[in-house]
Amino acid sequence: MKILMVLTSHDRLGDTGKKTGFWLEEFAAPYYVLKDAGAEITLASPKGGQPPLDPKSDEPDAQTEATKRFKADDAAQAELAGTHRLSEVKADDFDAVFYPGGHGPLWDLAEDAGSISLIEAFVRADKPVAAVCHAPGVLRHVKGPDGEYLVKGRKVAGFTNGEEDAVGLTDVVPFLVEDMLKANGGLYEKGADFAPFVLTDGKLITGQNPASSEEAAKALLGLLKV
Repeated sequence: MKILMVLTSHDRLGDTGKKTGFWLEEFAAPYYVLKDAGAEITLASPKGGQPPLDPKSDEPDAQTEATKRFKADDAAQAELAGTHRLSEVKADDFDAVFYPGGHGPLWDLAEDAGSISLIEAFVRADKPVAAVCHAPGVLRHVKGPDGEYLVKGRKVAGFTNGEEDAVGLTDVVPFLVEDMLKANGGLYEKGADFAPFVLTDGKLITGQNPASSEEAAKALLGLLKV
């Protein structure tokens, strides 16, 4: 079982002067769910190398068992520090792809032609695609084999407008995940703010927020019938 995880390379939070990147829990929780199930995981990002960590996800109140495990795992840290360039990976080499969130993907991966074509290749091959929190934003320009937006007519979740408002970034992000998924024809659903909520529609898995990352990875294993 070979799984590709794609992380952001973007570290600027709009024009705020603050940093962003990937959200630690959304990487660590799926990483260990998949790893513990025997998956061979490959990490990639647009620029390769160490992806930027959202500093807020490193604060004490954002820590979980998975993030603590990661911080004690030298091998996993070394793996993360040496992600492959996204342009060097191919869907043919993997059974599924997982996109962790954080705000970073809204700026780079959502617009990255390589990421868009990679997801479309997974879809064409009928392989699972999973994205959690802000990472459903990477589906913004992705089309299905029928030429329509991939999310059109599909049940999808992602960071809610209410959650974005709660973290004070509604006017900072390039687009709101909830609004985009609806505009592209997605059958958007949500649970309570910051509570776990994951949807599976065919081979597409989407999770609402950081609390959904572990469940999204378990849903992915379910599709891979592990």
